[in-house]
Amino acid sequence: MTEGNNMQEDAAGKDEVPAGVPAEEKPAEEKKENGDSKVSVPEQTAAPGAEEAEFVHPEGGWGWVVMLAAMWCNGSVFGIQNAFGILFLSLLREFGSEHDEDLRFRTAWVGSLSMGMIFFCSPIVSVFTDIFGCRITAVGGAAVGLIGLLASSFVTSLGPLYFTYGIVFACGCSFAYQPSLVILGHYFKKRLGLVNGIVTAGSSIFTITLPFVLSGLLEKVGLQNTMRVLCILMFVLMLAGFTYKPLLPIKPSNTRTGSRCPPMSQVFNLNIWKSLGYRIWAFGIPAALYGYFVPYVHLMKHVEERFGPEASKEVLLMCIGITSGVGRLIFGRVADYVHGVNKVYLQVASFFVIGLMSMMIPLCHIFGGLIAVCLLMGLFDGCFICIMAPIAFELVGAKDVSQAIGFLLGLMSVPMTVGPPIAGFLRDRLGSYDVAFYLAGIPPIVGGAVLCLIPWVEARRKRKEKEEALSKEQDVTQKMIEHEKAHGDTQYKTGESVL
Repeated sequence: MTEGNNMQEDAAGKDEVPAGVPAEEKPAEEKKENGDSKVSVPEQTAAPGAEEAEFVHPEGGWGWVVMLAAMWCNGSVFGIQNAFGILFLSLLREFGSEHDEDLRFRTAWVGSLSMGMIFFCSPIVSVFTDIFGCRITAVGGAAVGLIGLLASSFVTSLGPLYFTYGIVFACGCSFAYQPSLVILGHYFKKRLGLVNGIVTAGSSIFTITLPFVLSGLLEKVGLQNTMRVLCILMFVLMLAGFTYKPLLPIKPSNTRTGSRCPPMSQVFNLNIWKSLGYRIWAFGIPAALYGYFVPYVHLMKHVEERFGPEASKEVLLMCIGITSGVGRLIFGRVADYVHGVNKVYLQVASFFVIGLMSMMIPLCHIFGGLIAVCLLMGLFDGCFICIMAPIAFELVGAKDVSQAIGFLLGLMSVPMTVGPPIAGFLRDRLGSYDVAFYLAGIPPIVGGAVLCLIPWVEARRKRKEKEEALSKEQDVTQKMIEHEKAHGDTQYKTGESVL
């Protein structure tokens, strides 16, 4: 922690030098304004590199506390969201009957709206994170989520839940969740994959344990009081947000003196879209997700239709949850040993395996076969999730990663919402889920194939930048030689006239 603070102060002190020591710096500035010289060019290119070299990630210290806080954030946000199926049955009993099809449809939209809003709000959250920082955004989001969940516990009809739970609570979760991904890059670089694996494993742990806790609470204290107990998780999340102390040097602002409005370049960061690798990544992943979540939504119903209602469907969910947590830890660590954007190949492998496993589901006529499919699916689901943030850091850098993650999550909200209903429509038309699962395996494979282009594109970009830098250096050297030659000729002519 002390090392991080010293780093920040050094960077800040370095930025203040040009204004404080005009006698030494002004001659260099005059040279840049009055003519092209070799001296001016190296100063211009060396400054950013020097600033980046100044900052060294602590790789631990207070970062471990931040990691635990981010882990709690992932667990509480997605643990509550994934446990909506338990609350769903209680809501049906509270506001009507479990056999009312219309009520089932309207109640299901509460959970769908809540999950969709978490990702849909992500681009807005990224702007707030850039302007106000990770700590204020996360604490404020957790407070809003706490208010939304507490208000939901006093609701006596289904209608207001769309606002209190589906919008207010979900938006608060979105504002609390995204800074937990960004802040990790302030403390870790070499261990970023492992740390992201541990953090994202929090949602697996909560997803496995929370349903049992909620079932006991619902039986003993009822729906309203259970929601009030869940508010404790959000309150702890609000306290956890205070640990998000930023370490990276603050980006220089172009605002005028006395102006409180941030520049448009900070509100809408267009630099991330200049990277072709990021553009491929930001559209390849949503393309893969059109079929990605279909098995998670419709697998239970498919098992009932094929193996009967007595089949232990909960075992499949537990297999996915456990192996997903294990996969996040394993592949998070593996990602630390994969250089640069080649981490994308891990996501490609995960999409290929999940696509193939989706196609294998209709072919499993033995329950043991489905267990094997779910184990593999959960393992590579963990791989896909845990390395999203490390890849974003590799593609756009630490300073632009907030909006890079935000826009990606925002684009992911569309296929997450659209894919499962399309599969349900196909089942209603064709009478079984077989075709739906076969088709669900195609988008992950296609999306994974598109992502294979990223390492090639990034390698070509770096090669081009290297060639341009070499060409500029040669031009500067040539100009310097010509300048010295012209200066020497002038001195020679002056001496000749004197003689």
